[in-house]
Amino acid sequence: MDAEGFITLVDRKKDMIITGGENVYPIEVEQVLYRHPAVREVAVVGVADDRWGETPVAVVALEEGAEATAEELVAHTRDRLAHFKCPTRIEFVPELPRTATGKVLKTVLRQRHGGGERAVGR
Repeated sequence: MDAEGFITLVDRKKDMIITGGENVYPIEVEQVLYRHPAVREVAVVGVADDRWGETPVAVVALEEGAEATAEELVAHTRDRLAHFKCPTRIEFVPELPRTATGKVLKTVLRQRHGGGERAVGR
């Protein structure tokens, strides 16, 4: 809250992704990806897309010793979700950034993974 009493939202409001006019709730995509045996942790964020407005990007940390490709994980979601909800890119990281209380810092993920070429297309 600023000195004039205005409240500014700095997180969580942005979690919902609007892609091609459709609402995508990251938790739904994350729950599907968690069902893949190689996935240890995952966060889905919306990043800017010239064609769709926003597009879902999954940031994934794999189980120790496990292997999975971006194509494999996207195929896993396509078998279980509407096509527009599926990530258009999978980014692999050793671990997700978290706050001191353990919450995933999606704002950091959007900053780090918001650009670049798509690894997997629609």
